[in-house]
Amino acid sequence: MSKLNRRKFISMSTGAGIATALWGPLLERALAVQAHNASRSIKDVEHIVILMQENRSFDHYFGTMKGVRGFGDRFPVPLKSGQRAFHQSDGKQIVPPYRAHGKTSNAALVTGTPHNFSDSQAAWNQGKYGFWPLFKTPFSMAYYTREELPFQYAMAESFTICDAYHCSIATGTDPNRIIFFSGSNFDPYKREAGINCTDENSEPVNLRCWIKGALPEPGYTYQGSSFNWPTIPDVLNKEGISWRIYQDPNDNWTGAMHGCLAFKSFREAKPGSSIYENGMRQWTLENLRNDVMNGSLPQVSWILPSQKNSEHPGAPSSPYRGADFTHDVLEAITSNPETWSKTVFFLTFDENDGFFDHLPSPAVPSYNSDNTLAGKSTVDLKGMYFDNENSQTNYIDKRDVVSGNIRPWGMGPRVPMYILSPWSKGGWVNSEVADHTSVAQFIEKRFGLIIPAISPWHRAVSSDLCSAFDFESPNDPVFPDLPDTSDHEIRDEASKRLPISRAPETPSSLYQERGTRFSRALPYRLHCHFRALKMDNKIKLIFENKGFSGAVYHVYDLNHLDEIPKRYTVESGKSLDDEWKATNEGKYELEVYGPNGYFQKILGNISENEPKTTISYDHRIGGLTVSMQNAGNKPMRLKISSNAYDYTEQGFFDIAPGKLMKKSWELQKSANWYDFSVQSEDGYLHRFAGRVETSRHGVSDPAMAAEI
Repeated sequence: MSKLNRRKFISMSTGAGIATALWGPLLERALAVQAHNASRSIKDVEHIVILMQENRSFDHYFGTMKGVRGFGDRFPVPLKSGQRAFHQSDGKQIVPPYRAHGKTSNAALVTGTPHNFSDSQAAWNQGKYGFWPLFKTPFSMAYYTREELPFQYAMAESFTICDAYHCSIATGTDPNRIIFFSGSNFDPYKREAGINCTDENSEPVNLRCWIKGALPEPGYTYQGSSFNWPTIPDVLNKEGISWRIYQDPNDNWTGAMHGCLAFKSFREAKPGSSIYENGMRQWTLENLRNDVMNGSLPQVSWILPSQKNSEHPGAPSSPYRGADFTHDVLEAITSNPETWSKTVFFLTFDENDGFFDHLPSPAVPSYNSDNTLAGKSTVDLKGMYFDNENSQTNYIDKRDVVSGNIRPWGMGPRVPMYILSPWSKGGWVNSEVADHTSVAQFIEKRFGLIIPAISPWHRAVSSDLCSAFDFESPNDPVFPDLPDTSDHEIRDEASKRLPISRAPETPSSLYQERGTRFSRALPYRLHCHFRALKMDNKIKLIFENKGFSGAVYHVYDLNHLDEIPKRYTVESGKSLDDEWKATNEGKYELEVYGPNGYFQKILGNISENEPKTTISYDHRIGGLTVSMQNAGNKPMRLKISSNAYDYTEQGFFDIAPGKLMKKSWELQKSANWYDFSVQSEDGYLHRFAGRVETSRHGVSDPAMAAEI
């Protein structure tokens, strides 16, 4: 991968919209600066800077950008309606994603949507989806293109975008920011004891960070009880790691941007203490710039936006104003090349507002309405749920009856995550599953410490984000810088004069730019094996994880789409299995989803003579072998089809009773991506798709968006 012409790739991938934009000088210096590379490891990072903006989903911002898992996803999950995830309903009609067009509507100020625990649980529907616009309003289906987001697209195409980064909880700002600043939004001591939390010891909705008063006088007045587990700043203090929160404590959206305000250590901090001086005082962007220029930037820094700079939908902010604020932050942290050469900048969003995202959220298994668990986990799940029944307030929508009062904490929908640094430039996509605990795990990895509130389940499934970086050989050619953002006020004012960006009466067609982008190597080596249990009229799936990270498998039974899909958390080196009943006629149809486009479909009739099909991988060269065994007593006619990537097909062939046939492919011409089907004349179908990981970097799915 190091031999690929990255300069040529970037020039081809930026597209006419950005290539003809007004380019400012901001990142000319940032992209030119060589990474500090003394140890060729994460130890070369001396500064971590973190900005969390407000309320945008990944599909809402980047569903149309090429080379990411967006609207051209070839395997959207099935809905009870018989359609796929993009065909959401408001209860009366289908409302698919629609463009908030910057030239014909007030796209910059697109209407905000409900984003609390109750409506988020109802829209997610425990993984069934189906009625996102009903619970989130039709505005939730709005999305942008690069024409509306030139700055955001340019950042993604100059550095790294993560297309599998999720908010931690399907709810609002406070719960996600509390996790972001501490590792959990529910009491980890209760979790360790196996006790599900109520609203007394967790944050399901916005409460504890919304303050009254001002600093220094008369001081803040807080709501709700304080949490007492250590925040990340508390851990950094204990370990002697320098840190600071750059903010205006009286212009941080009434405290909502500051997840640490829910905690006793911050609420009781006194002037002169490290917590107060670094986490409660005013530290402006000018202070940030001075610290960068003077070589005194702390080892870990957070930046809190004001309400108007937060990028929140529906005003007073906008993507343009948020871009201008981000531009100012980048100018500050890149003002000293020596400091920038040792700095990682994480830019993400606390939650999705109510904006739609199609990818099923990795989560612990949901409870069925009969209190049985819809799935399994190799990680202990005790304490990983919210107890609505014993809470002081009801947080479940009365229409949300698919499950009971015990609800999974998360993850929630995808949100954008940009990683800007000298080790992550070049227009990469990173598709390893991550969430807000991942930034905390990166801090852990860099400084050799433990943030105790992070759950074992999150540690198993969520990346530490190291796969997004090239610490060994990061120093690359200079790439284009970002477009000018100083006209944000003009753009906002122009948007105000245009009609509201509503869903069109005639449903829009899905759109995503075609093409690939560089894609980081991933730790996944997943195997799902199918077995027919004819005597019991059942199908067994065996989930194996031979990779280096835990993963969540999602299984949808297309004969029972009224039921909650089952989820299986399988740690690295472990396996699980489960069984499904076939219909009375012996029919079955299951679909299995995993990270980075991993997909299997198994369809057939258990009473027929069907092959035992097994898929294996060659992780050394990027190859795949399918084995088909005829365990019956009569000949079997099968066909293998290539559903993408133009691999040679062959017609039907016979397998004699008791015989085994194998077919192998080397997948270099498709960058190790595959999509094949084994089918019989009698209706049996086994389709399998994904990417064979070789521990080497590659490109994103070449077939993405090919079918729309």
